[in-house]
Amino acid sequence: MRLGTVLATLTAGLAAATCLTAAGPASAGPAHAKNSAPAHACSPYVSLDRFSDVLDKTTYDGTFAGNFSALAVDRDGSLAALGDRSSLFRLDARTLRPKAAAHLADEKGADLDSEGLVVDDRDGTRLISSETEPSVRRYARDGEILERLPVPSSLLVTPAGRATANQTFEGLTLLPGGHRLLASMEYAISGDSPGIVRFQTWQRTRGGRFRLAAQYAYRTDAGLGVPEVQATPDGRLLVLERGFTSGVGNTVRLYLADLRHATDTGGIENLTGRPDVHLVRKTLLTDIATCPSLGATAKQPQPNPLLDNIEGMTVTGHDRTGRLKVLLVSDDNQNATQTTRFYFLRVRV
Repeated sequence: MRLGTVLATLTAGLAAATCLTAAGPASAGPAHAKNSAPAHACSPYVSLDRFSDVLDKTTYDGTFAGNFSALAVDRDGSLAALGDRSSLFRLDARTLRPKAAAHLADEKGADLDSEGLVVDDRDGTRLISSETEPSVRRYARDGEILERLPVPSSLLVTPAGRATANQTFEGLTLLPGGHRLLASMEYAISGDSPGIVRFQTWQRTRGGRFRLAAQYAYRTDAGLGVPEVQATPDGRLLVLERGFTSGVGNTVRLYLADLRHATDTGGIENLTGRPDVHLVRKTLLTDIATCPSLGATAKQPQPNPLLDNIEGMTVTGHDRTGRLKVLLVSDDNQNATQTTRFYFLRVRV
């Protein structure tokens, strides 16, 4: 988020404000997870290998190497890192050091509030969401705009639609097989119950373009928004939920979500008092505050000094036991009291 995280009130009233029903009860964790906790465990399902502050308050070729809002694995094995001030970096996957940087712009040459990133394995093009309008555009590697995807009018920022500025498309992911793209709204639109956010999908056509497809509703924990989503190899979603309370710090939780059996909400105007609507099922994997700090320090109060404004996430592979290797990154907002930090997790789903 370009101007910092939205303050979270973390009151239970937000969760109680809706009558929508989930597509099944959330459990304490994946049903088939092992009971034994791994080293550096955050929970029975998530462990922290290490963290790195190597890029904190650094520049590359005159561009500030921070404000990171999204990550993706490129086809050559390097990392693509998206800054929310129209910068796209190529990072060395081992050292995290920048190797290249490109500037992004809209059709009129204006900067983006760039938040979500997908590298399309078919041709290496980049799909990038901006929460200004919001929008999703396809870019060539050199930054040329190739396509702009349609967006439902209700998800546009008011007065064009019902969304609030700076609270729109944050997460972006391509589901396995490459046929469906999904973008997550960060917060609820006007007319929907607080805490109910919409996930919009697009279907790839035979010509390779994307058309609007199903939409789903997801309930966040009280006071939290969704800064990122990432597809797992089996078609489920890793969902980050995040909030900030002044004087306390960040809340960041990692959930596993399942779109199956969720209602297509694309034709439903208001998601308030709709017991017939089945939400995306979610299961808590971990609260990042429970991870070992591993010597991390914080520049402002935090429940755990490891925490910061975590906003980007990508799946980089899996280990020999089948656990997913997941990389997170925080958005420091180019602020002296925040840190650009990478987190190397292993996640059992």
